[in-house]
Amino acid sequence: MPEVIFNGPEGRIEGRYQPGKEPNAPVAIILHPHPQFGGTMNNQIVYNLFYMFVQRGFAVLRFNSRGVGRSQGVFDHGVGELSDAAAALDWLQALNRESRGCWIAGFSFGAWIGMQLLMRRPEVEGFISVSPPENLYDFSFLAPCPSSGLIIHGDRDRVAPPESVQKLVDKLKTQKGITIEQQIVEGANHFYEGKVDTLIDSCGEYLDRRRAEIAAGGGR
Repeated sequence: MPEVIFNGPEGRIEGRYQPGKEPNAPVAIILHPHPQFGGTMNNQIVYNLFYMFVQRGFAVLRFNSRGVGRSQGVFDHGVGELSDAAAALDWLQALNRESRGCWIAGFSFGAWIGMQLLMRRPEVEGFISVSPPENLYDFSFLAPCPSSGLIIHGDRDRVAPPESVQKLVDKLKTQKGITIEQQIVEGANHFYEGKVDTLIDSCGEYLDRRRAEIAAGGGR
């Protein structure tokens, strides 16, 4: 898993990159939680999501947004972090020009950034949003949500309470042409203490199922 440095809007960005198993392997980008609350690319959920995609042959990138680790710049309340994510996806796609398929996964603050990036990138075929904090950030930009995806969260989450995530799911489910799947991890708090394996297994099962549907000619 090579350490990589690439150029972002505010200077260098530090990441970890695993090439795909085939030249046309799908790509995935993983986005970390809030930097001001200790969120980095080494967060255990980000790390495990990264390897979930690696194990399925994807070319995968996780990275530190501006001001985190060795990435230059300072925290920008989501605006700059979205620009960093776009630059990271550009870098990943430039390395994988023959790639078939693009996915975005994010945890908490990273889910918010990831869903904004989704709106800008029509080539994204799917997303995984872990514990999106609908109560803390404005998700009204998802109008309409451009691709199908998974929203997964814990029933004991006090940071992103189940009722607020439910509001987001209910809003997105009214859109035609896409399918938002919701899964609830029983007994899980925001950090999935003791439930990380359950979370990753659920995400992996969803990814396998969606990839099979897409390969069979299913919609977005």
